[in-house]
Amino acid sequence: MPQPQNVIMIVADSLRFDSVYAGNNILLPYLAANGLQYTQARSGGCWTLPATASLFTGLMPHQHGATSQTRKVLSDMPTLAEQLNLLGYDTQQVTGNVVTTEIFGLHRGFNKVHKIWKMVPTKFNLFQKILGLVGKPRLRSMIFSKDFLSAKMSEDLEATKAWLQFTHLDTLNQARNIIAQNEAANKKTFLFINLMESHFPYHVAPSFQLSAPGFFKKFREAAGLFHLVNQTFYKTGKLEIKDDTLQLFKNRQRTSWELIAPAINEFVAEMHNDRNTMLIFCADHGENFGDQNWLYHFSNVTEAGNHVPLFILNPFQNHAATIDTEVSTKDLYYTILAACGGNNTGVSLCTEPEASIPVMQSYWYNNHGKTLPQYRFNQICYVNSGNRYLYRQGNWYTAPACRFAEPETAFMPVPQNANPLYDCIDSATLRNQMLQIFSDFQAFSQKIGTGT
Repeated sequence: MPQPQNVIMIVADSLRFDSVYAGNNILLPYLAANGLQYTQARSGGCWTLPATASLFTGLMPHQHGATSQTRKVLSDMPTLAEQLNLLGYDTQQVTGNVVTTEIFGLHRGFNKVHKIWKMVPTKFNLFQKILGLVGKPRLRSMIFSKDFLSAKMSEDLEATKAWLQFTHLDTLNQARNIIAQNEAANKKTFLFINLMESHFPYHVAPSFQLSAPGFFKKFREAAGLFHLVNQTFYKTGKLEIKDDTLQLFKNRQRTSWELIAPAINEFVAEMHNDRNTMLIFCADHGENFGDQNWLYHFSNVTEAGNHVPLFILNPFQNHAATIDTEVSTKDLYYTILAACGGNNTGVSLCTEPEASIPVMQSYWYNNHGKTLPQYRFNQICYVNSGNRYLYRQGNWYTAPACRFAEPETAFMPVPQNANPLYDCIDSATLRNQMLQIFSDFQAFSQKIGTGT
């Protein structure tokens, strides 16, 4: 297989697996006909920072260090962009999410980061802008602080555009321009793309709209969105959002997918067909709408939050294959390096998916010092042979892994004195790997603590 001229990774932020696979049409006909389709991929983390850091380093959160508590990728961890730079690739990023930029160190190795909110006009009104701001606690606290006029605050205000309006067409067009310019100059390109339409508030129109019928239901929808993004359940112990409203939010994300999928499919076909391009489409993580009593992104190891869509299209590939092996998206790092001729010490999902170890971790979320004790824990979960095994607060639990759009099954305690690391892993090699991962996770978890 030739080394690719272009490597393009497209990430749909927060996109659940079942948002793509609901119904009989995933809306990606070119990818389905020309790529490797992974039905059992799990993200490296449950929100954008740890998940993207895993994509960029090939490491788990306890290894790369970027969690809801630490908030920064360790500086001595080489990133994918840095590695590809050494291999002669021009590395660029087009993003709708401030998290993938210099704020948390995810810009490292990119020659240029194109922040799409700086490149598009505002398409929403003042009321919608205010709504976007009060829905984000970090921005809200800044508004009432002396830093309101600082450059960082100014950028955060601009970034609201990606929360409240379509930017995917602008993003994909910018990506087209980058590829065209580099191909004209005979430059190899690594291009990372983050699309925000499937992220909260789940775009159902070109600019923000409520989707419920009637004034009362719209009011409930708006209140529910507020509770969702502010994660008030951490402070109250109650989800605060009724089941029908949670289903409405799930439908909003599916609608957002229906609206952007055709443009993604068209872009992929254009960039890949008869071209020396490796193209990857995936979600960074999923989203919780009451699944196992979790909401939004943080602190979960649920299927809703971590089971993600994944397609890999290799250069000149014109055939399809479905891979049901359980894999981790962190190994895309090694998959890309292997394709590009880099020094690869990890697992390629194209050649040895069975060697990938899907491990999910989450770390407790500090909601402005008011997180209740029952949510102050760190947890680790791994998937093996169709089952999930969860370790939390000194106890093991298990549940079946989801297949396609099946409803998620709640975790149940394993029998007393059982240890899935010894009892449920047949391979001695895998058992030893998991024992080391578990030991390292516990050490890192103890270092972070739970704020108690």
